[in-house]
Amino acid sequence: MKDHVLIVDDIEVNRIILREILSDDYHVLEAENGYEAIDLLLGALKLPQAILLDIMMPGMDGFEVLGILKHNPRTEGIPVLFITAAGAADNETRGLTEGAVDYISKPFNPSVVKVRLGNHIQLSRYRTQLEHLVEQKSSDLLRTNEKMLEALATIIEYRSLESGTHIKRSCELGRLLISHMLPDAAFHDDLVALNSKSLVKAMSLHDIGKIGIPDSILLKPGPLTPEEFEIIKSHSIIGGEIIDTISSSMPDDAQYLRHCKDICRWHHERWDGTGYPDGLAGEDIPLSARVSSVVDVYDALMSRRCYKPAMTHEESIAEIKAGSGTQFDPRVVEVVMRIEPVFRSLEEEMADPADR
Repeated sequence: MKDHVLIVDDIEVNRIILREILSDDYHVLEAENGYEAIDLLLGALKLPQAILLDIMMPGMDGFEVLGILKHNPRTEGIPVLFITAAGAADNETRGLTEGAVDYISKPFNPSVVKVRLGNHIQLSRYRTQLEHLVEQKSSDLLRTNEKMLEALATIIEYRSLESGTHIKRSCELGRLLISHMLPDAAFHDDLVALNSKSLVKAMSLHDIGKIGIPDSILLKPGPLTPEEFEIIKSHSIIGGEIIDTISSSMPDDAQYLRHCKDICRWHHERWDGTGYPDGLAGEDIPLSARVSSVVDVYDALMSRRCYKPAMTHEESIAEIKAGSGTQFDPRVVEVVMRIEPVFRSLEEEMADPADR
C-alpha cells in the first residue's frame, strides 16, 4: 500500500506538477489552501506520512498552517516540507525554526523532490518505531518494578505477622471507594487526572517503609514507648525514600510511582494537621493519601494484630465516622458512610481467619 502525501498549494499548476512527480510512488492528496488542508487532516481516518506545504497562500499562509499542526497531538509528528521560491532564504530559515523538516524550491527538480520526501518519510517512520520501542521498554521496566514492589510489600506484611490479605483487601476497598467517589463532582476531575487505576495499585505499598523498622519495635505486643513510637513513625519517610530511589531510574511520567510516594509518605497525615511526618492539613494532603488513610485504618481496625484484637464492622465504621474532619477528609468519609454495607460484604468475602 502506498504512503499518503498531502500537497497544499493555492496554485493549481504547482499541485499538478508535484502530483505527476509523486503519483507513481505515493497516494497524493491535495488542498488548495490552508483551511482546506486543516479540515482534511482533522477529518482524515488515515493521516499522510508527509506534507508539502506552500508558504505564500491567501487567507492562511503556510506558517499559520504549520503552527496549527504542531499544536495538535494528532498531527504534530507529520513531517512538513515547505514549498519555497528560489532564493527565499528568510522563509526557509523561519520555516525550519518553527518546525518544518526541510524545503523544496520552485521550479521543482523531480529527483530532488523524490529524494528529500522519501528521506523524511523514512526518518519519520524510524523515529516513530524508536519512540514505540522506548515506550515499550519503559512500560516493561515499570511493570517489573511494580511486581518487585508488590512482592516487597507482601514480605513486609508477613514480617509484621499479618496474614498478607491486608494488601489485597486494602486495594479492593480502595477500588470500591474510588468507584463511588468518581461520580461525585467534588472528586471526579481530580480522580480522572490522577488515574484511579494507578492509584488503587499504589495503595498496596503504603507500609513499605516498615522494612526499616526493627522487629523488636514492629512486633512488640504491648504499648510503645514515646521513643519507640517515633521510630515507628519514621516508616512513612523511609517508604517515600524507597520510592524515590526507584523513581530515579523510571520515566518522569511514571504516575504509579508518584502515587506510591504520596501514599507511602503521607498516609498518616491528618485532616486537622496533627499527623506525621510533615503535619500537612486538609487538601494539602494528596487525595491519594487521604483515600488510602481511610481504607488502611478501616481494614486495620477490622483485623487482629499482635497488639490488639479485631473490631466488628460496626465498631470500625463508628471509628471512621468519629474521625471525620479531624483524622479524615470529611467528604471521603461521607462516601464511606453511603457504601458501608459494601465494605462489610467485601470484608466478609475476603476475611482471613488469621485476621479475625
